[in-house]
Amino acid sequence: MAKSPTSAGRPRARWGMGLLAIIALGIGGAALAFRTEIRGYGSIASAYSARVACSCRYVAGRPLEDCARDKLAGMEAVTLVEDEEARSVTARFPLVASATATYRKGYGCVLEPYES
Repeated sequence: MAKSPTSAGRPRARWGMGLLAIIALGIGGAALAFRTEIRGYGSIASAYSARVACSCRYVAGRPLEDCARDKLAGMEAVTLVEDEEARSVTARFPLVASATATYRKGYGCVLEPYES
């Protein structure tokens, strides 16, 4: 008796879902174990990126797209968004941290107060 196409794929689909569940649990466990380090890295990366990108944009006068290329290795996850009206740049490390730096005449780019 031949197997139908739908029943033939079921065991493999269950095996694939189980593997995905194991991978998700592993990633979740690693994130939980290293949450302090991840939060610290995210805070530092976002603050550094906001300050450097703000200076690049509003002191050096370069376009934000060009400034985004100045990020250090390992900061690829950090995204930059500018507010031209406020003359500020916000950097975000997904799901972890964000920081905003604003250009102030006579001071350059200054990070907004940190709130935990």
